[in-house]
Parts: sequence; C-alpha cells; structure tokens
Amino acid sequence: MNSKTSNPLGAIVERKLARRPSQDAKLSGQYVTLVGLSSEHIEPLYAHVSGEENTYLWDYLFDGPFADLATFRIAMEAKILSQDTITYAIIPSDQPRTTDGADNVVGCASYMRIDTVNRGVEVGSILFSPKLQRSTAATEAMYLMAKHALEDLDYRRYEWKCNTLNAPSRRAALRLGFTFEGVFRKHMIIKGRNRDTAWFAIVDDDWPGVKNAFEDWLNPVNFDKLGTQIKRLEDFRKK
Repeated sequence: MNSKTSNPLGAIVERKLARRPSQDAKLSGQYVTLVGLSSEHIEPLYAHVSGEENTYLWDYLFDGPFADLATFRIAMEAKILSQDTITYAIIPSDQPRTTDGADNVVGCASYMRIDTVNRGVEVGSILFSPKLQRSTAATEAMYLMAKHALEDLDYRRYEWKCNTLNAPSRRAALRLGFTFEGVFRKHMIIKGRNRDTAWFAIVDDDWPGVKNAFEDWLNPVNFDKLGTQIKRLEDFRKK
C-alpha cells in the first residue's frame, strides 16, 4: 500500500488586505515632513535637482535629467496623477521658508509596486537633492515611510530595489535595515542600458528591531551640538 507524507507548507496568513497609500497622508517627524507631491512643489524641487552639477542624481532613475522646468513639470505631473505610484515631497523642518518656497522641497520618494493582496510595497524613485543627502532628515524620511507602510497600512513586506552598479543605494539599503535578497540579472532596460537589479526587503518580522534602531538613532541625545551623530544607525542594531 502506497503512502505519502504531507508536503511542507507555508504558515497560514490572515486573509486581509493592506491599505493603499494615499497622497493625502502627512508623515511628520522631528526633522522632516512628507506630504503628497502637488503641482506647487514642482518648481521649488526643480531648483534643487536641476543644472549640470546635479545630472548625477538621475544616473540610476527611470527618467531625467531634465533640461528645463517645463519637461520636468510634465514628468512630475504624471507622477502626481499615477495610480501605480504615490509620491511624497520631502520638506526638512530646518529649511528656511523663502517667499517663493524655493527652499521648502528638497527631495521626493514614492511607494511603488503596491500589492494590497499580498501586502507588499516598494519604496523607490528616491530623489534626494544635495541639500537632503546624508542628512538626519533624509534618514527620518525613510523611517517615516517604512513605519507608515508596515504599521499604518499593514504591509508585511517593504522592498528596496536598485541597479547593482548603484553602490551608494546598496549601502543605504543595508544601513537602513533592509536585508539583501539577491540579484535579478538582466531585469530591465533603462535608458537603453542593461540593469541587473539588487533586491532588498524589510518584512514585518524584522520591523520591531529595525524600528527601535531608527528611533534610538534619531533621538536628539545621539547628536552633538553640531548635529553630528554620536553612534551610527547600524550600531544600534548590534545590541
């Protein structure tokens, strides 16, 4: 008489949907605020990401650089109207508020590949101007987006993907607590060039430890009088 043992199966997952991100959300922290990208943000942002000196910002993005405000506006308006991505303007709290708002919006980032059924979402199209790069505000912006997705919207998987040649992005993913999962070879053709894609993720099981490290790092006691970190973000995960 033939007998067959049961095949291993994954754990049962509660049947519920994650919530879709919304451009109406406002994510506020100590150092930065994120709001849904709007038409009024486009010109101020362009002032910080345009020009020959900033062309490198676009090397690994799907579009850009843009030679003029008009073409940049068309591209950003498409992001605002998109149902596939939800894009937020990033506004550090220490930026001066000029009359024309030119110092208010210094970057943007999007939720992408929104899958409410399997409860997975990606953070991507990250555009940090030189004013935002390597700042406390930049790190807090990424913390706020992760927290919103994994806690408020109930996603169980939060992804980060980048070109394997983009060493700064790979380092950033690891610093922020994402786990490297592998490379999809010949995954895309971007601007006529091959892209092998490195995949990273934070899953809901990882989040409590990643969250604690973020919050310990962001605590004002972790910065000296000049605003320099005392302890690295990675070090808080080595407890």
